[in-house]
Amino acid sequence: MNEHILTTDEAGVRVIEIARPQKKNALTQAMYAAIIAALEAGDADPQVRVFVLTGQGGMFTSGNDLADFTANTRADGASSPAERFPYALTQTRKPVIAAVNGPAIGVGVTLLLQCDLVYAADSATFRTPFVDLALSPEGASSLLMPAALGRARANALLLLGDTWTAEEALAAGLLSGVVPAKDLLTSVMARARALAAKAPGAVRASKALIDADAPAVLDHIRLASKVFAERVGSLEFAEAASAFMTRRPADFSKFS
Repeated sequence: MNEHILTTDEAGVRVIEIARPQKKNALTQAMYAAIIAALEAGDADPQVRVFVLTGQGGMFTSGNDLADFTANTRADGASSPAERFPYALTQTRKPVIAAVNGPAIGVGVTLLLQCDLVYAADSATFRTPFVDLALSPEGASSLLMPAALGRARANALLLLGDTWTAEEALAAGLLSGVVPAKDLLTSVMARARALAAKAPGAVRASKALIDADAPAVLDHIRLASKVFAERVGSLEFAEAASAFMTRRPADFSKFS
């Protein structure tokens, strides 16, 4: 297990907490691997019936740790924990509830599309700056977001990189509910325990029916992973990463 991914089990609920607040809960490859391991072990454990994914402090996650990501992402993409993460979410048989306790950026937004229930603090915000970083939408987001929110709203996030408040995300259909920040985890845990107390076979069967498009989602993840890996190897991304590291605006004027 990774020191920045904490897990606790209580009354059939496994809480997976991103605990790297000094780095705004930015995710490294090792952290992705730890989340995957927690999901897979919990999925095989009959004592675990529901997952809750949340962040520590005032941030859900700021997305990928760019330095770690650049250093540890391989050209084949699919071999990295970051690329395996959306597969793990898709293939988890038990419900995953997200408790978005603060700003969610990049994968912090796209992973929500693969959760079964999503509750956010009223202080949470949502942004997917993939194009700003010369990247493309990751995982299944470019399939699931238009389906869930409509094409126009999806494009506002995925192409323009707009920032949404919790109320805007709720109105768009990204969230199941918005809760005062001080009450978020208490409220989510109450829902998680209620779900964990239901007939486990019925819950799994219902989730499987709701997720009947999982094969198409997995196919789309493969396509998105290929395109994303190509973007990581591009000169545009090199410019965007350099600009990010040196805290200057990226200049894409020389690209066509």
